[in-house]
Order: sequence, then structure tokens, then C-alpha cells
Amino acid sequence: MCGIVGYIGQRDAAKFLVEGLHRLEYRGYDSAGVAVWQEDGIAVRKKAGRVDELAKLVANEPADGSVGIGHTRWATHGETTDINSHPHTGGNGEVVLVHNGVIENYTAIRAQLQSLGYVFRTQTDTEIVAHLIAHHLEEQIRLGSDPSEVQTYVDAVQVSLKKLKGTYGLAIVFRDHDDLMIVARSGSPLVIGVGEGEYFVASDASPLIGYTDEVVYLADHELAVLRKSGLELSHRDTGIHTPDIQTLDQVSSDIDLGSFDHYMLKEIFEQPQSIENALRGRINEDEATAIFGGLNMDPQQLRRIDRIVLTACGTSWHAGLVGEYLLEEFARIPTEVEYASELRYRNPPLGTRTMVFAITQSGETADTLAAMRECQRKGHPTLAICNVVGSTIAREADGGIYLHAGPEIGVASTKAFTSQVTVLTLLSLFLGRMRHMSYPAGQRIIRQLLEIPSQIEKTLQCNDVVKEVAAKYAEANNFLYLGRLYNFPAALEGALKLKEISYIHAEGYPAAEMKHGPIALVDEHTPSVFIVPRCGIYPKVLSNLAEVKARRGPVIAIACEGDEKIAELADDVIYVPDVEECLQPLVTSIPLQLLAYHIAVLRGCDVDKPRNLAKSVTVE
Repeated sequence: MCGIVGYIGQRDAAKFLVEGLHRLEYRGYDSAGVAVWQEDGIAVRKKAGRVDELAKLVANEPADGSVGIGHTRWATHGETTDINSHPHTGGNGEVVLVHNGVIENYTAIRAQLQSLGYVFRTQTDTEIVAHLIAHHLEEQIRLGSDPSEVQTYVDAVQVSLKKLKGTYGLAIVFRDHDDLMIVARSGSPLVIGVGEGEYFVASDASPLIGYTDEVVYLADHELAVLRKSGLELSHRDTGIHTPDIQTLDQVSSDIDLGSFDHYMLKEIFEQPQSIENALRGRINEDEATAIFGGLNMDPQQLRRIDRIVLTACGTSWHAGLVGEYLLEEFARIPTEVEYASELRYRNPPLGTRTMVFAITQSGETADTLAAMRECQRKGHPTLAICNVVGSTIAREADGGIYLHAGPEIGVASTKAFTSQVTVLTLLSLFLGRMRHMSYPAGQRIIRQLLEIPSQIEKTLQCNDVVKEVAAKYAEANNFLYLGRLYNFPAALEGALKLKEISYIHAEGYPAAEMKHGPIALVDEHTPSVFIVPRCGIYPKVLSNLAEVKARRGPVIAIACEGDEKIAELADDVIYVPDVEECLQPLVTSIPLQLLAYHIAVLRGCDVDKPRNLAKSVTVE
């Protein structure tokens, strides 16, 4: 969602802020702004549109200073305009802040503040926070608090936060104090970079790379007071405490484009390595099983589990569907996949031996976090499959498995999906060998898994063919994606990728469901993408394909190498290596990602920053 950056130290704040906002562009946004402390007041520069537009504004109207905050906005309240962009000012300019999240009771607070004479200039919920803090700061000073004392400002912020309902990540600076920044979070992530006589603030670690390798991840209801001389951290319930400084292990090359035109393409081609990273150290060939060090459950506890719930959103939900098939086939454990946005409000009958897995790339997805917390509240062991170390879900889960996929910058998830499927395969192998799976069956799965990185490398060679196919169908306005069994979730994911970055309407279905309604959509202008590798029901999928061809529908087939029969039926064929059926989504998803990418490029779409979308959805 929105992105926050902040700096206090000796550097040129504006330079760091604009660079940091560029690094946060992948989160999705529609406007950007910065505020920098200066002796004659806080200079605010903000602009609707891309960070490049803000950079031009700052170049033309410099904001010089060594304390500042910045923001990329993803609109929730109010249109995308310059005035609605962050930062926002409270009172008579004494408070300036940026905000991620949603203030649910902003209407009531706005009315109260208007009755006190505060004038609102924007349509945002954020402006009420700025005015509210300004109001309580004025009260503190009127009651005798010293405006030069840091505690005066801290008290004003703390009183204000108690009145807010909803989610927030806040970075606040003050006109009348040149050595102070206050940051706070409740439901919206913030990380503080620790330097020598300087501190950096960001929504995630990417803006900090190259500046510091020491970070503090803020927890919900924590507030940090930043001065050039030090950092003080306090929690709403436990008071002041020592910051837990962790090491940031990313390097600048992780977020560089290299020779690629877009992050999405770079991340598609990183999948042999990201899958290898997900496998590394997690296979025990002697025992024909997987190894996990972070589940925090002993074998006896795991054997007592008789039901698994996987909860996720978007692409992670599709990975969960693959996981459902894997867990039920390998471990024989009944498994359900729940949309986190629904699970958080439902009251399903989860038995005492139900285990819940929250699946997320960012570890900050608001709905997934809320669903996980609800399950924890009811006493279920709740684990996470997550990519981002130090994220809220990673910290709060009872245990879990990291993907180790590296930063994923492109909004449309690619390598995180295949890494999630890889980890779910390992989990299914682990639980299967603990229960019913034979030693030879485990060995066979392991052999196939170890070959997957090289098979993905081989699959990527289809890029040129996919590019030609994309050119043929780039002007189509509707697509159907069809697969069966393990490849049904791959069809859903392929359709989502196309929708996300090319804005083409696309739907994914089990191929056999065509006859039950969707076949009415088939015509000569609607391509159908059939995922039809060799499998136990290969003839059935060919029959479904023939039904589309009989109605003059163009067919693009994703098929196994050497399949000559499919070439006689489909208009276009993209070949992938022949792998074990349960591992097919790992290879069949690759050409679907590339197809979406090349069509989006041909249509002139912003691949890495598609309209209306955010990388990390931190609001409901």
C-alpha cells in the first residue's frame, strides 16, 4: 500500500527521501510528497502522479534540511489530487505527518475538531490525525508543558493515538523542534534503520539498503522517539524498553534491475534460484523427508493434527489451492483453503486438532494477519509461510517457514508463488512421511524436487515463443484459462497475472466446468489457454479443448515437450518439461507469467506498477 520514509541526521534529507520513495514505488501509489524541517518552517512538496514528478518539483523548489519525512499515497479517502497527497499539516503548521492505514472514526473526530475551529483542506482521513495532534500539543503547552521538551510532543501524540480507531503507520515532525521525529504503528508496518548519529524510517527495508544494516522492526502499539543522539522505544502496554536491533542481510543488488527492463521479468528469471533457495537445507535424502527448523511443534503434536486450514489472499491463495491437493494426497490430512478476508469474519467450526497456515509474501497483508490472529485467539496452532523476515506475520506466528525468495519488487507476484508451492510441497512430503507415505515414494518426490531448478531454467527458454504468441493475441479483450487437478490453481493464477498487469478480463476455470456455463463465452475473439501437460486425465482435457475448437475459439496450449498430438489441435503450443504431476504448477506457471508480461508490454501498460494495485495490502 502506501509507503513511508523518514530521515533524521546530518545528510540531505530530501535526497534520501526521494530515493527511498523510488524504492517503494512497487508498493503501489498515485501521488507522492516530502516534508523537510527548515528554520522558517517545514517545507512541504507534494504532487499527484509518479515519484519522478515529485523529484522534478523538489529540484525546482529545493527543500534543504537534515530532518524530513516522505510518502507515496494509495488513495482510500479522497481523490488523487495534489492537495490530498501526503504529507499533511495540522493546526497552524506546527505538526506535519505522513500516514499509512485507515482511520475508521475519522468522521466523528473531524466533526469534533471542526467545532473547535479547525479548518480542513483535504478529503483525507489523515488530516484529522495532524489536527488532533496539533490540538493536544496546544493543550499540553497551555497547561504548562515546556515546548522545548521532547516529552511535551510525545504526550500529545500518545493522547491522540488513544482516540484513533483503525490502522496507522505514522511519521511525524514538528515545526518548533528541529531534532525530533516520532513514529508509531498499529497494523501498518514500519522499520527503523539505525546509523551513526542518524536514523532512517521506512515501510519496509528496501529504502534502507546501502545506508545501514541494523534495523528495528516496530510492533503494533509501539512508538519510537528519534533524535540525532538516540532512539527511545515504548509500547502502549509495557512502557519504555530496549530496542531489538536486528541485522539486515539484503544488499543493493537485490533491488537493482540489472539487464532487465522490468522487475517482473527479472523475478520471473530468478525462479530457478529462488526455488533452489526454498529447497536448500530442507531435504533429508537418507530419511526421504523434509526438514523444518521453525515449526515449533514436536512430532507428537504434528501427528495429532487431523485438519489443516490454509488462509491467504490473491496469488498466495492460489498457492494454497495447490497445497490443498498436495497435503491431501501426500499426508492424507483434510485441508481447506480460506480467503483470509472471509475467514477473519466467519466463525467456522475448527476442531481442537486443526492447524492453520497463513500464506503471505509480504508478511503484512492486513486480512491474513487478522485471520491469523483470530485463529490464535481460539487456541489453534497458527504458523506462517512467509517471505519477509521480521514482518508482522513472521513475528507473531507460532512458527513457520521462510521462502528465502529474496525481495519481490514487481506488484504482480511471480517467484513468491513458485516458492510458496515449493515450500508447500516440502511440507506435504514432511507430513506425509510422518504418516502414510512410503520411503520409495518420498525418494521419488525428492529426486523430482531437486531437478526442479534446472527444469525451470529449461522452461524459461520458451520466452521467445511466448513473446510471439503474445503478439498474436495482445489485442484480445477476454481470455479463458483452463486446467484440471494441480493445474486448475495454475489456471487461476495465470488469469490473475493477465488481469493485474494488462487490464484484460480473464477467468480461470477447471477445464471440465466449461460445459457448465463458461463455454457460452467462447468465440473467435476469445483465446482459451489450456494447461494440458501429460497427466492421468490428459485425454479428458483434450476433450475439453476440442469443445472449444468446435466453437471456433482460439486455443493456446501449455504442453509437455514431445507432445505432437496437441500441436494438431491447438492454434499455438508452448512446451514445458515433463515433470511429476504434483510438481507441474511449478513449470506450467512460468509461460503464463511470461504471457501476461509480454502482452502487458505490448499494450503499453506499466508492468511493475499496475494501476489501482499495491504490493502489500495493509488496509482492509
